[in-house]
Amino acid sequence: MIDKPLSPEPVVKVVKYFPEPFKNVIATARTCYSSKGIIKDEEIDINKYIDLAKSIYEAGHHTTFQHAYFQFAIENVSRYFIWSFLHSHPFYNSEQVSQRYVEVKPGNYFIPPLEGKALEIYISTIEFQNESYKKLTELLLPVVENEYYLRFPARRFNSEKYKKDIKRKAQEIARYVLPIATFAYLYHTVSAITILRYYKLCNQFDIPLEQRIVANKLIDEILRVDPNYKIVLEKPIDEHELVEFNFVQNLNDDNLSKEFADEFDKSLNGKISLLVDYKPNAEKILADSVREIFGLPSTALSDDEAINLVLNPAINKILAESLVLTTHSKISRAMFHVSYTFKKKLSHTADSQDQRHRMTPGSRPILMRQISDEPDFITPSLILQSDSALKLYTETMERIWESIGKLKKLGVPSEFALYLLPNAVSIRFTESGDLLNLHHKYAMRLCFNAQEEIWRASFEEVQQISEVHPKIGNFLLPPCSIRNLANIKPICPEGPRFCGVKVWRLKLNEYSRLI
Repeated sequence: MIDKPLSPEPVVKVVKYFPEPFKNVIATARTCYSSKGIIKDEEIDINKYIDLAKSIYEAGHHTTFQHAYFQFAIENVSRYFIWSFLHSHPFYNSEQVSQRYVEVKPGNYFIPPLEGKALEIYISTIEFQNESYKKLTELLLPVVENEYYLRFPARRFNSEKYKKDIKRKAQEIARYVLPIATFAYLYHTVSAITILRYYKLCNQFDIPLEQRIVANKLIDEILRVDPNYKIVLEKPIDEHELVEFNFVQNLNDDNLSKEFADEFDKSLNGKISLLVDYKPNAEKILADSVREIFGLPSTALSDDEAINLVLNPAINKILAESLVLTTHSKISRAMFHVSYTFKKKLSHTADSQDQRHRMTPGSRPILMRQISDEPDFITPSLILQSDSALKLYTETMERIWESIGKLKKLGVPSEFALYLLPNAVSIRFTESGDLLNLHHKYAMRLCFNAQEEIWRASFEEVQQISEVHPKIGNFLLPPCSIRNLANIKPICPEGPRFCGVKVWRLKLNEYSRLI
């Protein structure tokens, strides 16, 4: 079997970078011990400091490698790869093409090194998924149109103007049938140390072939900019040296994935996201932390007053700033001490957005370990409003799993067969976050413009936090409600993207949406 995809190879180009970045590694390291002030890059003769570079790298003093950033333009990479590898850690910034707003064209997908009958099944299944995407978009248009004009009744009189908006909302749901093999393009900005980490771990699960190709191209690009990175470049860890690989190889796979899924789903008790752990004394800890900031005893500032001081946007107006200043605000940092842990079940497409909240990290799965022979997917609420859409959706899912089963019987490894999985495939994992970062996440995801599935998960989480910590949950709100409490105008920060619902007038139990 050839060791490269049949589809166009990933394109990786560095487009912005520090000049002479490796000299900066030495300059920053020497500055730490300099009695003469800042050491400049141009003062560095690399040949004199090769041993120093190796020494600080091998000792794990990697902050010196984090100053130099590289911005890459990346094309022809699968959404599977982005989810599993590029966005699986917190130390990056990406802007990628949106499937919510940009129509997906046929032919833009990863094709692994297959041949014969296996290749035929793979391509025909993806073509079928693309056709289902088109048909589903059309079937959903009347449902979306009805919901859209219920929300914006006046726009019905200028319906031609809003056809594009309506189609986009239909596409947003129809994309659930598209394969995670679908290509994306993006800007991706990381430090040199992150690129070195990518390279060393490129043989790990889930999709080592695509990971190796991209990691090698990333390394080639930074070596083109500055060959001195070879001084510290390590070889990738072989898959046989990775604990996940060895453990999976020794598993007796008697339908354990199905048993796991059933057990996990039963524990959720019908929820998308279940609160499974929290600090019982969170409200007291939060209040104590606020008092410590001001050097006050409890006799001078009660728990209620302290919590109100930090969480009420009418008082702490920092919370209403779009620049997100909480990490830099002394009082807001008291929120770090409160944390929550959730068990979650999301679609791949919703989780791809959820994981962008890098400061609320999750332990996401080796995907092949959660996939059984039975279709296992999320059905968006909107699809349930149309019998014809639901029928097509369900039939599409059954066909996808049938094709994956055929590929496996032909000996195709799971690494390649699972590229056919739809965006709708269920992802089960645990996620934790502190209150400061959850506050920001909920402000973004309780907005009615947020993707509906992740909105619903956030809604459930805030409901559960409110049950155990009502003084905290009372202030977990969408941006319009926060701005309303802070008396900031306009109340909705979205301008022409206003969702059409005056959410700031609603209580949490009154929130409801389909689009």
